[in-house]
Amino acid sequence: MTPENESVRQFEKVLEIIEKNNFDKSRLIPILQAIQEEYRYLPEEILIYTATALKMPVAEIYGVATFYAHFTLTAKGKYVVKVCDGTACHVKNSMGLHDALQKKLNLKKGQHTTKDLLFTLETVSCLGACGLAPVMVINEQVFGQVSEAKVDSIIDEIIQKEQVTA
Repeated sequence: MTPENESVRQFEKVLEIIEKNNFDKSRLIPILQAIQEEYRYLPEEILIYTATALKMPVAEIYGVATFYAHFTLTAKGKYVVKVCDGTACHVKNSMGLHDALQKKLNLKKGQHTTKDLLFTLETVSCLGACGLAPVMVINEQVFGQVSEAKVDSIIDEIIQKEQVTA
């Protein structure tokens, strides 16, 4: 597929999302949610296209996209790994887990997403599972009482699964 065809296909999907929402500006948040679900983030060119299709200022769309923490303007991995650093988890060495994940995923300081866009590593204040400390969540799956050795096996299992489906 040529880059031009890929670009057209990309905008067709966005147009389909906008059409499903009847070009309704008041449905901007659900539109952005659907776009982010499709692409795992909100690419700049897609936001500009969305603004044009909805006849809205680009700044207004960026305002919404940057106001809500749920939206991201940078590419995230297929698997978003969230390590809790709330009090209970911190006391049980959650930052040691974070460091082990950073090493396992070969992420340099300040880098959050692997180059292959398979993993994104985030630290969060609380995951609400203090009794399972230390806790991490990968996409929607919760892992409790995680050790550094367990981190390796969890990540290896995901990588293996991805290689089988590739």
